[in-house]
This record gives sequence, C-alpha cells and structure tokens, in this order.
Amino acid sequence: MSVDVDELHDGVVRRLAGAGRRHTSGRRPVVAALVSADGPATISELVDLDVQLAQSSVYRNLAVLEEVGAVTRVVAHDDRVRFELAEALTHHPHHHLICGNCGVVGDFELAADAESALRGALARIGRSTRFRMDLRRLDLLGTCAACP
Repeated sequence: MSVDVDELHDGVVRRLAGAGRRHTSGRRPVVAALVSADGPATISELVDLDVQLAQSSVYRNLAVLEEVGAVTRVVAHDDRVRFELAEALTHHPHHHLICGNCGVVGDFELAADAESALRGALARIGRSTRFRMDLRRLDLLGTCAACP
C-alpha cells in the first residue's frame, strides 16, 4: 500500500482525539504493522511483523482503533479476524477476495468507473430501503487459486 505514513498517523491521531483517546506509544507500532502488512492481517501476523509487540497489547489497541474508525475488521470464512487500516485513512478503495477453503484474504480494486457505479448503486439501494450505510464493503467469497 502506498500511503503517506505521517498523514496516516495524523488521521489516526485526529480520530482518537475526537473520541477522547490518545495516540499512545503502544498504538503507533500497531498502526505501523498494519501499514507494512500485505493486506488484512490477524493479530498473530501483526505480532510476527514486529516482535516487540505483545499479543495482548495488540488486541487491546486494535479494539480502540476499531472503535474510533481507524481500523476495519475483516472476518473470513475461517472466522479468524483480520484487521486493516480504514479506507478513509488510506484513501485506497479496495474490496476483498476471501477463500472459503483456506481462509486467505486478498485485496482487489475496481476501475474508477466501476467503483463509481458500485457506489451509486449502493446509494440507490440505501435510499430505496431507507437504510443508512455507515460502511461500504464488498467481500467476494470463493476459492483461491492455491486451493483445489
């Protein structure tokens, strides 16, 4: 992911401050691990990216970051929870391919015109059903190329 790390941390700081929270020394490396992760990552994958992170600390910090909208939770078929930085912070619109066999989660992007058409279609659905969308996400479930 190509993102301005300083701008991203500033966005996290603003979200935390808006909720009366601080961007503590424990949260900063969790955000850094999410930046360096190759797609949505489990807590154990984040700990593997930075061996100084304690699993319990990562869990607590991810809960706070999710609460303030800085992190998004992705649940795959294997019920293992993965986390990624919120699209509003990364400015990187993408969706997920989730393998129902092995549980791997990958990202994919739509062309700008397709993304715009999807956004419009979902907005129309929201209006016609009087449903207020807080988050828009597209997850495709299937079988990855590595699985039989």
